[in-house]
Amino acid sequence: MFQPRAPRLIAMPGKIEEIKDFLLMAWHKDAKSVKIKKNKDNVKLKFRCSRYLYTLVITNQEKAEKLKQPLP
Repeated sequence: MFQPRAPRLIAMPGKIEEIKDFLLMAWHKDAKSVKIKKNKDNVKLKFRCSRYLYTLVITNQEKAEKLKQPLP
């Protein structure tokens, strides 16, 4: 008899509020890549881990420039 499979759960991206948390998570072993997306109002820093995509949104352009420097 045929039994349907349970639907697979889809991992949603996570939003990080604090810069300190973002830096700690970006240096994890499973962090694969960091993408920087600039808009006229804000800068989005996105990094991909093995399971989730994490995003930090910064509205201050100077803070975003400083934050780019220590990234791996």
